[in-house]
Amino acid sequence: MKPILYALTLAATVHTGVAIAAEKSPRDEFFWLGMINKATIVINSEEGLLDKELTPKIAAGLEKVIKDGNEPGAKRPSTVISFEPLLIDAAGPEVTLIHAGRSSQDMHATYRAAILRDDLLRLATQLDKTTSVMVDLAERHVDTIVPNYTNGVAAQPNSFGHYLLGHAAGLERDAQRIRETYARIDRSPMGTTVLNGTSWPLNRARMADYLGFSGIVDNAYDASQISSVDEPVEVGAIVTSIALHTGQFIEDIMTQYAQPRPWILLQEGGNNTYVSSAMPQKRNPGILNSTRQDASTAVTLALGPIIQAHNITPGMSDPKDVDANTEVVESAIKALKGWEKILGSLVIDPDRSLEELNSDWTASQELADVLMRKYKLPFRVGHHFASEVVDFAKSHNIKPLDFPYAEAKKIYTDAVKGTTFTSDLPMSEEEFRATLDPVAIVKNRATVGGPQPVEMVRMIKAAKDKVATQAAWVDDKQKVINTALERLDNDFGKLSKKPE
Repeated sequence: MKPILYALTLAATVHTGVAIAAEKSPRDEFFWLGMINKATIVINSEEGLLDKELTPKIAAGLEKVIKDGNEPGAKRPSTVISFEPLLIDAAGPEVTLIHAGRSSQDMHATYRAAILRDDLLRLATQLDKTTSVMVDLAERHVDTIVPNYTNGVAAQPNSFGHYLLGHAAGLERDAQRIRETYARIDRSPMGTTVLNGTSWPLNRARMADYLGFSGIVDNAYDASQISSVDEPVEVGAIVTSIALHTGQFIEDIMTQYAQPRPWILLQEGGNNTYVSSAMPQKRNPGILNSTRQDASTAVTLALGPIIQAHNITPGMSDPKDVDANTEVVESAIKALKGWEKILGSLVIDPDRSLEELNSDWTASQELADVLMRKYKLPFRVGHHFASEVVDFAKSHNIKPLDFPYAEAKKIYTDAVKGTTFTSDLPMSEEEFRATLDPVAIVKNRATVGGPQPVEMVRMIKAAKDKVATQAAWVDDKQKVINTALERLDNDFGKLSKKPE
């Protein structure tokens, strides 16, 4: 998968030489080596580290190398060792004067950080898009009451919208992790050379600014020996979290989808489902299966940098491969795209979900809660009463809303026997039945963060605000990088013209 394209167009300013920034080229290693060399020439020339008389020739040579590399099908060297001979061919050996105080160590560390930075912004964009779809779906299903499950068993009624907001909260933490990791990656190693700096008074801060970094890696040893290994490992952890969140959602849907009469299905067509070659009644959940596989692939790839970084001396290249680390990020993007498609293809049947709730006893805990909250009955005593009601109902195949009130009174009398509480069930028949109503249970929740309407309004707004904040963050970071690179191109373009 190619890194994102750098397609900045300079504002109608014509310079002697080739306006390279106006051309489209992938922001790969070759691209960043070109930008690093541009920044080096501009900074060192202006600060007296490079003879200004030689600058135009050196700049023109670099322009030729970049132009040639941008031609269709041209080779784009990805290392300093393979890039430099092209510079020498284009501008003579004097061009190596720009190598003052530099090493392939800091140059490679810099382009790895720059590419990983771009990758994270692509991941953040897709994460935000998937989360936005989820939050919008949650808003449409605030009043859709469905069973939720714990330990694989139907547990309590809930708003489907509330359930989706729970998953969105997990993705928001992934978004936080991206922003936090980005801040650590968005630091320039340039000017640290191999591991302890150089005797050349290089302007590291200005170099970082030209390349769109927010700052520098402070410790020269850390720059290429420690942090450059940490970065892909940390990104792998983010990808792992996203993949696990994806897989959990899919497995929950799969459990329901496999039922004879599920309350959640997939729209047919568009590769969402496919028919069995032998069993005509089957509608296999293709999008669920493929996205789960993508999530599993993401976990597998994300473990790569961790394993490669294990038991190596500082700075070794094992976990630093650009293509491999981009593939790790791309695997998470693919899983998120699949998840987004799943959300768009879900078909929810509120009547069927309510039927399932009313055919089981997922509302039974509410009996114990109401008896304690309103009538001060200790929870464990109330829980025992509710449990006995459920046991009796299941043994006699009685649904919650059909349970005989008279039988409930008998069970209650037995449950409180030996306690100081009255033997009469304090709940009226009307209250008893209302307590077992899944819709009423959800609406009557009072806890902050619950599915009751007032809290859903608050949480949906908060979730949308977070999505918007993430989108604005991505736009800001992309603008910072693009503006810096455009400024560098403008300043470099001036060097192609020999001073009068």
